[in-house]
Amino acid sequence: MPAPLADVLRRAATTLAEAGVPDPVVDAELLAGHVLELGRGALQAAAIRGQQLDDAELAALDALVARRAKREPLQHLTGTAPFRHLELAVGPGVFVPRPETEIVAQFAIDALLASASPEPVGVDLCTGSGAIALALATEVPHAQVHAVELSPEAHAWAARNTAGQPNLTLVLGDLADELAELDGTVDVVISNPPYVPDDAVPRDPEVRLFDPALALYGGPDGLDVVRAISRRAWALLRPGGTLVLEHAEVQGAAIRELLDGHGWRATATHRDLIQRDRATTAIRP
Repeated sequence: MPAPLADVLRRAATTLAEAGVPDPVVDAELLAGHVLELGRGALQAAAIRGQQLDDAELAALDALVARRAKREPLQHLTGTAPFRHLELAVGPGVFVPRPETEIVAQFAIDALLASASPEPVGVDLCTGSGAIALALATEVPHAQVHAVELSPEAHAWAARNTAGQPNLTLVLGDLADELAELDGTVDVVISNPPYVPDDAVPRDPEVRLFDPALALYGGPDGLDVVRAISRRAWALLRPGGTLVLEHAEVQGAAIRELLDGHGWRATATHRDLIQRDRATTAIRP
């Protein structure tokens, strides 16, 4: 029998709160909106108007709430994740893009926009869902953007997200030896690499249980992939080119030391919107 949307939302939020979901009200509304094909504002208005859910809608929402209560990522349930102005397809096998990475991408976008070249070149290593690469390609449309991903599963999601973007080339392969034809010509290299130390256990179940290990773990100190990126970016970038790396808030000093030791110049660590160290930039001499 029909059930009032407002009551269903309250029950769903309670279930999610009891499961430890960080934003139970928001997630309940987003899941209901997914089922009813409504944005949050329209959903809230529908609840105030007294809209009812039929049996099929209620069953679909209950199933999603039960999965979310087991800490399956919200984005896996809806199949999408927002990133800057984009709506990306995501699911099992690919790292879900985070809001803090939007700030990191801005450093690369700014560097591309500042380039004197009429067709600057950007490279996104460890592209995952393609979020950063697609942001660069769409926000700097006169740039040529190349993205590399090692995981076939993640590459499939990136291919779906970047299909039809004329100034973006996606490559399945190892960042250590791809894009040799671009050596010495690139304006910006950016990466959100795996940087969790192998023996660290991510706190959030959504990360620990569902994000692919290949996108999380970066060796004993978490910096093995960063070292590989430093070497590869050095070859790719033209003199004066910019390297942008996302990392954990405790890794800024170690990454600056690593980059300084490799010969990079003007290494600097930058904070995100909640004042945590989030990205380090460097210039190729």
